[in-house]
Amino acid sequence: MPVTLSIVGSERKVTLDLPEPQANVLHEVVSWQLAKRRRGTASTKTRGTVSGTTAKMYPQKGTGRARHGSYKAPIFVGGGIAFGPLPRDYSYTLPKKVRQLGLAMALADRANSGKLTLVEAFNLNGKTKEFVSWAKAHGLDGSERVLLVTDDELARRAARNLPWVAVLSCSGLNVYDILRADHLVIDAAMFGADFTAQEEGQ
Repeated sequence: MPVTLSIVGSERKVTLDLPEPQANVLHEVVSWQLAKRRRGTASTKTRGTVSGTTAKMYPQKGTGRARHGSYKAPIFVGGGIAFGPLPRDYSYTLPKKVRQLGLAMALADRANSGKLTLVEAFNLNGKTKEFVSWAKAHGLDGSERVLLVTDDELARRAARNLPWVAVLSCSGLNVYDILRADHLVIDAAMFGADFTAQEEGQ
C-alpha cells in the first residue's frame, strides 16, 4: 500500500510501501513488548517455606474435628499460599518478521490517518520554547499526544519537558509507543534504510 508523505523542511516527498494495518498483528507485537517489560518478581511462600511450628495441631482421633497436621496449611491464617505466584520470566520469542511487520503496520496506521510527520531537520537550540514554536508552526498545539523520534539531541532536549511529548531515539522506535501517541514526528532519514529494524521491545 504506497503512501506518499511530504518532508517538513524540504521540497522532497517520500513514498513508503506500507502494509495494511491488521489489529491481530499489532496486538501480538504489543503483547510481546509488554511481556518483556514485566519484572516477574511477585513471590509467595508455600506451606513448605513459610515459618511456623511443625507440631501436630491436635490428636488425629477422638476430637470429632477434621484431621490436620500442620499450622502451615493454606486454609489457616498465617499458613502458606496454595499455587501462588513465584519469580518467573514472562518474556517469549516473537519471530523477527512479525516484529518488523507490526512496526510497519503501526507506521501505516498513523500515515493513513494523517498523523505521521517526517522532518528533514529541526534546527533547534535545545530550548523548550523553541520546540513549542516549531510545533505550533506545524499544527501541534499540545491537544494531542506526540511521539518525537529523532537522533537530534537538541530536538530531544527541547521537547522532553513537555507533558504532551514523548521522546525516543530512532533506534528505540517501537509499536507500543507509536500506538500510544496520537501523532508521530520522526526523522525522514530513517526511511532511507531499513526502518523496520525492531529487535528489542522498548
